[in-house]
Amino acid sequence: MVIGATGQIGRVAVEALATDDWEVTAVSRGGGRDESWPDGVRTARADRADDLALAAAVGDGCDVLVDMVAYGPEHARQLTKLAGRVGSAVVISSVSVYEDDKGRNFDTQEQPDGFPEYPVPVSEDQRTIAPGETSYSTRKAGLERELLAAADELPTTLLRAGTIHGPHCRTPRELYFVKRNLDGRRRRVLAYRGESRFHPASVHNIAELVRLAARRPGARVLNAVDPEAPTVAEIAVAVDAVMGVETESVLVDGPAPAETVGDTPWSVPHPVVCDMAAAEQELGYRAVARYARTLPDTVAWIERQLAGRDWREAYPKMFQNYGDLFDYAAEDAWLRT
Repeated sequence: MVIGATGQIGRVAVEALATDDWEVTAVSRGGGRDESWPDGVRTARADRADDLALAAAVGDGCDVLVDMVAYGPEHARQLTKLAGRVGSAVVISSVSVYEDDKGRNFDTQEQPDGFPEYPVPVSEDQRTIAPGETSYSTRKAGLERELLAAADELPTTLLRAGTIHGPHCRTPRELYFVKRNLDGRRRRVLAYRGESRFHPASVHNIAELVRLAARRPGARVLNAVDPEAPTVAEIAVAVDAVMGVETESVLVDGPAPAETVGDTPWSVPHPVVCDMAAAEQELGYRAVARYARTLPDTVAWIERQLAGRDWREAYPKMFQNYGDLFDYAAEDAWLRT
């Protein structure tokens, strides 16, 4: 059973599991189905916040429960209550639970010198943020702790995903370069000399990890990222190649020179790069997708979403998370200096 089956990762994971000969029940609030799914995939309507509806969807039980949308400790407790009817679980977490050896994490990044400085690459034994109710990261940490504590009842594989990319994303970082190209902006300002790295994670690679973990139940935490972590400048060039345009990058030493100039969704002062050795050893994992090869589908999806719409209407969470990414007037003013 896959909870959150019509979301960005869920769509691909359902297809991967069905192709691997699982009998899959795709659970979502709308009870819909994706055109890529084989005919044998069953669908069910349930809101995961509704304990009774979720329990009814599980019914007499399932061998594996895959949860794409678990968020906090209450969701972990919800799953463990079903332990008697569920063989094992695979649950999506986030690399945002990591903190560095000085206690810095994604929640402290707005403070002076607050962005974490992780080892490169980050392995799963890196310390994590304390669980709590204050942020996305602390709630994900609470989710992990509750599920790991209940591993005897419900063996769970937790997948710490990086910056997820692919169609159906509500916060696609590639939007930053796609829209600029559509708007005819042929110069771009990149903070930190365009060398920032924030490890991407293809929906296809995450789905492959889900497929493998379903075959090999266990209590474990694994990173879930792509085989490479391109720099911001490399991502920009890759988007340009897909869209058939030529641009010029203006590279800035250090952080963004102005509030809305040069600060991309990937721009970080220290690299966030994760190690995939544990997944390779535990599951026999091998990546099935590369960033540049999957990028055309992502770009095409973003272009369709933007067609005839204001970007803030098409992607309200991007505006909420990052503010005005396309303040061209401010950028032009800075470039003139």
